[in-house]
Amino acid sequence: VQLVESGGGSVQAGGSLKLSCAASTYTATRERMAWFRQAPGKEREGVATIYRDVTNYVDFAKGRFTISQDNVKNTLYLQMNGLKPEDTAMYYCAADGVGFIARSYNYWGQGTQVTVS
Repeated sequence: VQLVESGGGSVQAGGSLKLSCAASTYTATRERMAWFRQAPGKEREGVATIYRDVTNYVDFAKGRFTISQDNVKNTLYLQMNGLKPEDTAMYYCAADGVGFIARSYNYWGQGTQVTVS
């Protein structure tokens, strides 16, 4: 399974970005999928998960970020609104894991950089 993220970039505070994660096989999107992020000098942290249309968010993402998936396109999305400088990080998608436990995920993308100024 290969996961390829896109959609990152530089935005001003208050702006929006929509990240995409294309999976090479449909089976990846049938497992739990998640977005994580890692800022310089910090540990990787969970952002949101989706499994069988049930979504979960960490506190900082609630009300601002929306995770979704298109099973026809085998693509995972993360819509991010109201971005803050503290959201600056490399964002990764992951598949086939448990909750927000990063080490439990078997598949990872290469990451896409989000910078908020």
